[in-house]
Amino acid sequence: MVTKYDIFEFVYKYRHPIKPIEVLEKFKKRRNEYNNIHKMLTFLVNEDLILKNNYGYQIKKSDKSNLLYQIIFHCLKNNLSYNQLLNPSFVKFLSIAFQKNEITSSNIKLNPLIFRKYIEILRDNQLLLVISEKPYQIKIFFNILLNNILVYYGYNHKVIINDSNSYLKNINKELSKFNRLKREKNIKYQEIIEDLEIYFIHHSLSLEGNPITLSETKRILKDDILPSNLRTKDVDEVRNYQKAYKQMLRDSIDKKPLTLQIILEYHNIAMQHAPEIAGKIRKIGVFIQGNMNFKITKKENIEDELDKLISEYNEFIIRKGVQINEIINFATYLHNEFQHIHPFEDGNSRTTRLITFHLLQSKDIPIFDIPYGLLDEYLSYTKGSKIRDDKHLYYHFQKIILWNLKKINKEFQS
Repeated sequence: MVTKYDIFEFVYKYRHPIKPIEVLEKFKKRRNEYNNIHKMLTFLVNEDLILKNNYGYQIKKSDKSNLLYQIIFHCLKNNLSYNQLLNPSFVKFLSIAFQKNEITSSNIKLNPLIFRKYIEILRDNQLLLVISEKPYQIKIFFNILLNNILVYYGYNHKVIINDSNSYLKNINKELSKFNRLKREKNIKYQEIIEDLEIYFIHHSLSLEGNPITLSETKRILKDDILPSNLRTKDVDEVRNYQKAYKQMLRDSIDKKPLTLQIILEYHNIAMQHAPEIAGKIRKIGVFIQGNMNFKITKKENIEDELDKLISEYNEFIIRKGVQINEIINFATYLHNEFQHIHPFEDGNSRTTRLITFHLLQSKDIPIFDIPYGLLDEYLSYTKGSKIRDDKHLYYHFQKIILWNLKKINKEFQS
């Protein structure tokens, strides 16, 4: 069924005046649906989003229409359901929920069926962590998209963003379940990994400015179909990162320790579309675009600092009896230290994620994706941070790990 937001997105992109019959043809609808299309166009006029003139209907250029299009465009790029997320009652629920650190069925006064419906919407769009289901305990991920939706509907209030909640007990519980289910359903496990791999490659590269959508990423990597509207460089970037990701998984499964040579290999594979820098330590100074406060190692100190970091890594991985919190803590340090060393001209962050995932995987902590809803927060604690923030990244990694475990275990049982 065509919605008013589907029509708005079409009118916005078309730019020129358009008649209802053209909208009907665009969405391949029959003539008997003309009145419904006309009704939705009229609604958009009344909402001050489009204009009606002698030539038809046309977008009204305003902050409101631009913001709505940004929301819809962002959803389309990431395979999110804007029709579900732009529901006024749902947005009201979000505005209340974001004023709490975590929500439960008791601290949100809502019909249980509607509450579960909203949870499923958020879960389907990778926008929440279900800590427990009996009773419900939920953590909704605040990000730019949800912020823009709240702004669009006129909500303007304090939102709890940073938190230092520990999820170690939940992680240990889910790990026990995961280890049991993995032994019973190993073939299913491989299918789950392959699915999450597509999401991670899209999420990781979207952080680096790659414009390819999630749907396009799936078509390229899963169906081996190349959409005609894409740049060769962007497609190569996706394919190369998949190769590097698969190599990292093989190495972590084999418990192959990280070495400088292996790290250079990951970078070399991931950056084959830029062969002049692939797998090579930089000889020039670099900076983080948009964040001049981010401190980066001087080029003459890179090799010494890499040697020191790898030495610390080697000391850590041979330790016996390390606890989950120690593994996550060192993964946090490894991530931020490598990113601050910034050994390459480009491709540092995507390589950082590979070696961090390698460490966690080699320590039997399954992590295959950073969910969409946590990407903005992840960025704010890493290269988007004005000062190094290992503390918040440590707690952030707990959410990412628990989300992965919950996702995998739910898939096992589906």
